[in-house]
Amino acid sequence: MESRKEEIEYAGIGASPGIAHGPVSILREKEITVPKYQVKPALHKTEVARFENALLATRKQIQKIRDQVEESLGEEEARIFDAHLMVLEDQALIDEVVREMDASEENVEASMWRIGNRYIEAFGQIDDEYLRERASDIRDVIRRLISNLTGQSLEDHGDRSDNKHVVVAQEVAPSDSASIDKNQVLALVTDLGGKTGHTVIVARSMNIPAVVGLGDISQNVVPGDVLLVDGYEGKVVVNPSENTLFRYGKLKDKRASIEERLIAFSKNISETKDGHPIQLQANIESANEAKRALEIGADGVGLFRTEYLFMNTRSLPSEEEQFDAYSGVAEVMDGRSVVIRTLDLGGDKMSASPELGMQHEANPFLGYRAIRYCLDNIDIFTTQLRAILRASARGNVKIMYPMISGVEEMKQANECLEIAKEQLRSEGIAFNESIETGSMIEIPSAAIACDTLVSECSFFSIGSNDLIQYLMAVDRLNDRVAHLYEPTHPAMIRMLDMIVKAANKGGVELSICGEMAGDPILVPLLVGLGIESLSMSPGLLPHAKFVAHSMDLSEAREIAEMALSETDAMKILENLTAFYESRMASIS
Repeated sequence: MESRKEEIEYAGIGASPGIAHGPVSILREKEITVPKYQVKPALHKTEVARFENALLATRKQIQKIRDQVEESLGEEEARIFDAHLMVLEDQALIDEVVREMDASEENVEASMWRIGNRYIEAFGQIDDEYLRERASDIRDVIRRLISNLTGQSLEDHGDRSDNKHVVVAQEVAPSDSASIDKNQVLALVTDLGGKTGHTVIVARSMNIPAVVGLGDISQNVVPGDVLLVDGYEGKVVVNPSENTLFRYGKLKDKRASIEERLIAFSKNISETKDGHPIQLQANIESANEAKRALEIGADGVGLFRTEYLFMNTRSLPSEEEQFDAYSGVAEVMDGRSVVIRTLDLGGDKMSASPELGMQHEANPFLGYRAIRYCLDNIDIFTTQLRAILRASARGNVKIMYPMISGVEEMKQANECLEIAKEQLRSEGIAFNESIETGSMIEIPSAAIACDTLVSECSFFSIGSNDLIQYLMAVDRLNDRVAHLYEPTHPAMIRMLDMIVKAANKGGVELSICGEMAGDPILVPLLVGLGIESLSMSPGLLPHAKFVAHSMDLSEAREIAEMALSETDAMKILENLTAFYESRMASIS
């Protein structure tokens, strides 16, 4: 294909912010042939031995890649490969391949390819975006195993430039991330992927722009093409004109200037322009993320997700392992509040650990998950509660239970906590006797009846993602109905107002930790409604803090009154956007 010079624009998902411009370098996955032939029963053991040797060789290769990525990009990025190593140690998967070889009387490559594709298809149907994209982990491991079994090379990476370039690929496989030279890459662009994929992890660690989900761009560009990548808006322009380059050049400078000023501003106290205090906290999963959040001005941790301790391991994390993770965050935050959410695994967030006994479900969001699972598995729940209680001696730790539907579940959870406390007392282990407990408000039944929960809680935290989904009966991952997922729907705003009033009357603290909290356009609405503690991804904190500081509390309350009286979700959003743009004008 010859290079074209006409300008073509593609729209995708802005996965890593920034604007870059440079020549195309195509990263193509080498085709691999999967041989298929019959194996006599007498040679079955020999075929199994081939399989076992390939597993060992592949494990060594992936461990080496992990070490390279850790050295070049860091530990957080290297954790991508923990899932790969886990696949290679998954005895259930290994046994299934051996049974398939025995039943089909075919070679290991053909049998493994069939079983692997079944797993890939199953993961691809999971609602949770993070887990859905883990199908690529399995595919990457299977390809490497077949490579080791057949001697086929995986090292053909397509048309690569020796100069700085924009990498274009159908998808950046995890093992390819080790071969990407961060000093030469200007941006990453892919056909596939979402905001939790490997491309995103790699791009953000390199601090370079990335746009994913572009469809077929890798098939429509050639060496000699030039790309302009806008990671803010999720746009890619092939062979941009001089006018486009000039426009984006000015936009890039403007964006960079705004980002610098926002980050500098984030060191200020979290408050409105007239001095009304608010709390801007971070959603995290590790002590390293807590450090970054603190550096960028977080007032605490409003949501410490714990399920990832359980997801990337074949065995359950011990009490000691959990204690180390929780106390590490508590110590980093140095007296600031750390809200630890208990295990929120379920049908849509599957763990590889057989000890959890979880199964895929037809409707996972309405299934056996979160507090429902924990109250049914008291030993696992108590171990986690003991670890959190022990960590409470190291900092300002609070406990939050997910997916509470009513007061009875809250009482049962607190009864389990009392059992864990009594165990620690009898063992002479220190913990905070007056540790606060709270409920996530993410199910409509809890929101409507939250006045009954106040007697069992010290605080509420609104999980806006699930609350909107359940309230509106909308699967936001379903393209046919995703447009109905509206945070500014009058029903959602009225429900938020109801929760605020119940919390105030019951004397419990209130925060919000879903995506609404990190949307700077919605910050004035939330504060105006009376939600004065917002928890979000650390990177969103500077923007939210600036918007909060640009308004008086009275202005925020006027916005809330407007939203409560308006019946059109789009009109509410238009008014909020106009207010936001008027405040951002001072920094633009």
